[in-house]
Amino acid sequence: MTLLLRRTLVALLCALPLAVMAAIDVYEFDSPEQEARFRSLTQELRCPKCQNQSIADSDADISGDMRARTAQMIREGYSDREVVDFFRARYGDFVSYRPPLAMNTAVLWLGPGIVLLLGGLLVFRLMRRAAQAADQDDEDLPPPETR
Repeated sequence: MTLLLRRTLVALLCALPLAVMAAIDVYEFDSPEQEARFRSLTQELRCPKCQNQSIADSDADISGDMRARTAQMIREGYSDREVVDFFRARYGDFVSYRPPLAMNTAVLWLGPGIVLLLGGLLVFRLMRRAAQAADQDDEDLPPPETR
């Protein structure tokens, strides 16, 4: 390889990490309370593109747009509920880690309790059968004096 080609390759390889680094969003707020609300809301809202990532953790473009819109709405004086409702209206209940209790989300809220209850009933029933089987085995044995 020629010296010029080698130097160009080394320069490109040195610059590669700079291109790979993710951009860090910096938002200016009027008070620390607004910044705390922003951090809380971005953890509460889910990225519509990513599976189970908040918009605070996601690198998707849509999450960046949602973070910017959240910061803007907080600076404009919107309440937390209004910000969440804004995104729910656009992306549905999926966008929130705490969806409201409604007919279409009842399984999300009631499902774990129902599964826990059914599992408990199954364990109780299996234990009762095992105890009955043990009692039956004890009845089939001859009395201790004749053994």
